[in-house]
Amino acid sequence: MTTRSAAIFALVASTAAIALPALAADVTPERLVNADKEPQNWLMNHRTYDGQRFSPLARINRDNVKGLKLAYAVPLGGGAGNEFNEATPLAEDGFLYVTDSWGVLYKIDARSGDVGRIVWRMDPKQERQQANRGAALWGNLVITPANGPARMIATDKETGKVVWETNVAFGAARMNNTGAPLVIKNKVLFGAAGSDAGWRGWIAALDAATGKREWLTYTIPAPGEPGHETWKGNNNAWQTGGGAVWLTGTYDPASNQTIWGTGNPVPMMDAYARPGDNLYTNSAISYDPDTGKMNWFFQYTPGDHWDYDEAHTHILIDGVVDGQPRKLITHSARNGFTYTFERSNGQVLLAKPYMDNINWTKGIDQKTGKPIDYDPNRDVQIYAGVAAPTPDKPVARLCPNRMGGANFWPTSYSPRTKLLYIPAMTAARTSPTAGNWPSAARIKAGTSARAAATGRRSAMKASSPWSIPSPAR
Repeated sequence: MTTRSAAIFALVASTAAIALPALAADVTPERLVNADKEPQNWLMNHRTYDGQRFSPLARINRDNVKGLKLAYAVPLGGGAGNEFNEATPLAEDGFLYVTDSWGVLYKIDARSGDVGRIVWRMDPKQERQQANRGAALWGNLVITPANGPARMIATDKETGKVVWETNVAFGAARMNNTGAPLVIKNKVLFGAAGSDAGWRGWIAALDAATGKREWLTYTIPAPGEPGHETWKGNNNAWQTGGGAVWLTGTYDPASNQTIWGTGNPVPMMDAYARPGDNLYTNSAISYDPDTGKMNWFFQYTPGDHWDYDEAHTHILIDGVVDGQPRKLITHSARNGFTYTFERSNGQVLLAKPYMDNINWTKGIDQKTGKPIDYDPNRDVQIYAGVAAPTPDKPVARLCPNRMGGANFWPTSYSPRTKLLYIPAMTAARTSPTAGNWPSAARIKAGTSARAAATGRRSAMKASSPWSIPSPAR
């Protein structure tokens, strides 16, 4: 078991023991809408539909947090070396549901607080490891992603038996299914990961009871669809354009809209191979969860050179702006800025840096939300002109680097302090051209040496989503 796995279960063990019932009730749509009324439980990936990841539990506080220690550890995996865990465990009445990098789903009895007992395992029989970020609950089912091939699997939460299993590649042979699904009403929403391999990203919904596909919406518009004009040139780059939806969205029951972020355009670091703004990559998109129809969108970094995808959480907040109550969305972007929007239409209210030494742009236009050096007359953006690679100058120093800023590790928001808490990586690096980018394996293997060379460090940033202080220096 990895260090990450142990840390997760040490935290959950400290809180799960307060729940006493032996059998959990069905997880109904009403329970999910009112998940904040069950403080002892964590019923979905973000705990609540708003994505705030705030727990009202108060037994651990600033006075006693220094006394935390490992309560117990539950070994996961065991099928190979270098296993890892990126899943958020779900907690319902003292039982935990978590996946590992083999896609194996575990039900763990954590009620005693002294030991975690594995009740059952569901093994999807993957041929290789793949990131797996967790489960969703609906009725008496635990619904999880799996790969090799890409699938969605519903497991009976009492018996551990598979109820339905759906192949979700939907024509994209190299598609990965990595994000925790989001159940809205009676549908299971999820996005396609892995479009860096060269295909069109999409978001889809399955019937939660049967696994039957209900709808699928592409994030890259085809000819004749709005936004296709932003894929310029004659090489049909849109057909392999990327725009993966690889992390879990949020949902506003009052307006019946669900907000998801999309990934980078493809080829990843070669904007000259796909001139134009490349909609709807690097975007926040509001969808109708019943039909998959787009309500509105906002694009953060048009014509991205740097893998600044924005698939991670868009948090819903009820706030006050200029003395008026507002329904807001906030997002700490990989490009180094925090954006706050009007929830009804995606109108930008403000954008401010949460990272130091940002150099790819000179700033964000507070009215449009676009970089102030965005030039609508250019097919390929250069922004500030110092970080964008060009055919004549293929290497440039980039801050933040291609990992961000924020990434798949989630930001949280406290309604008590009115602050966002943004886990971020502070780094700048010299960026090779697209053809010379290190492989994922090399990036992972070279972390220590690269950190020394680039000054990379991790940081936790606390920031107000509706005021604009200067970033810390």
